[in-house]
Amino acid sequence: MTMRIITLSVASVMLCLQTGAARAETEADKLREALRAATLQTRQLEDQRAQLQAKLATAEREKAAAKAQIEAAKAEVRQVEKQHREAVEEFNRRLAERDETLEKWKSAYEEAANVARDRDAARAKFETEANAYKASTQGCVAKNTQLIKAGQELLGRYQSVTIGDTIVAREPVLGLRRVEIQNSLQDTNDKFLDQKAAQ
Repeated sequence: MTMRIITLSVASVMLCLQTGAARAETEADKLREALRAATLQTRQLEDQRAQLQAKLATAEREKAAAKAQIEAAKAEVRQVEKQHREAVEEFNRRLAERDETLEKWKSAYEEAANVARDRDAARAKFETEANAYKASTQGCVAKNTQLIKAGQELLGRYQSVTIGDTIVAREPVLGLRRVEIQNSLQDTNDKFLDQKAAQ
């Protein structure tokens, strides 16, 4: 753009010089003045062009710096996203481990509760059986006491038997004493049968 203006200015100056050789110095002065003005304008345009080029270079540097900042920010965002994903994965892994441990504890608790219930049931059964055995034992002890008493009575009778009692017991005519002895034996047998342990 600047070169076109310079070229036009120079061309107009040349044109004027060629046509106006015959015209006087006033034309030459005008042309000189126009040439000066064109040269001044050219310098101004050159200065503007240099300023614009400097601004363009600054803008390019700023653009490159901004682009570098954007790339750095993108890299940082990617890093943060990666850390976030890893943190979420770690949290989910720990949560899964906690759930697994909780399930193990639940299973162990249920198993322990079942064992405790089974043991309580077995203890209750054994206590019931022990109480039944205690009652049975007490009954057996009472019956045993009665058997001992009946046995001692029987032994007492046999110890008190004399030869005369034996002869009278074998007396064949009336058999009174024999009936009395048989009744006594039957009573003693009944006492023994009454004390028989039930199963």
